[in-house]
Amino acid sequence: MADHNGPVTQGDFSTAQRVVVVEDSDAIREPVVEAFVDAGYAATGVADGGDLEQLIAARRPDLVILDVMLPGGRDGFDLIDIVRERSDAGIIMVTARDHIDDRLHGLRSGADDYVIKPFLLDELLARADAVLRRRGRTEAAVSVGDLLVDPTAGTITRGGAVLDVTATELRLAEFLVTQRGRTVTKPQILQAVWGYDAYDVNLVEVHISALRRKMEAHGPRMIHTVRGLGYVLRVVS
Repeated sequence: MADHNGPVTQGDFSTAQRVVVVEDSDAIREPVVEAFVDAGYAATGVADGGDLEQLIAARRPDLVILDVMLPGGRDGFDLIDIVRERSDAGIIMVTARDHIDDRLHGLRSGADDYVIKPFLLDELLARADAVLRRRGRTEAAVSVGDLLVDPTAGTITRGGAVLDVTATELRLAEFLVTQRGRTVTKPQILQAVWGYDAYDVNLVEVHISALRRKMEAHGPRMIHTVRGLGYVLRVVS
């Protein structure tokens, strides 16, 4: 059982990308922390922003998830300033307040994205990946099975063979590997790879098809279609 009186940390903060989740609801905070850990992040969850300054200094987060409505006299909007003064972490606001003025307030205050409750965990992970990508935080090589995606080198390797891929295919492969085992929708892929979610989803289909052909020239299928939902990258034994 988690200790709700202080920060609850999971994952290896020495190597993984670091996430701090500030959310007063246990029912939301705990699944969010677990989802980030399952996706390969190191995550810390706290119920309020009372010790956020010390937490940022100790954890040096790459991303901070801020609930807007918090106990203790300081809401998520107030905490944006604390994060910005003490780090260059990405910020995602999470709230049930879906009025356009609230969203604009958060974005103008320095948040990178604004997610409305209720939300799917996969959606939050996709938004997080997009924010980290835009802030230059997703440069480490990632792999699954015999597939290795190295954004710094600009290469995708499958079964020891270097694939001839475009920059877009590289970003697409990196996103799918970071979300391995999870079904991602076409709008989520658009947001993560192209930076927007209002466009022709055929764009996703075309690039998925091209990437599949290149990967399957050197091994069995890894990108699988989940009919009516999207795609999932996994190794089938």
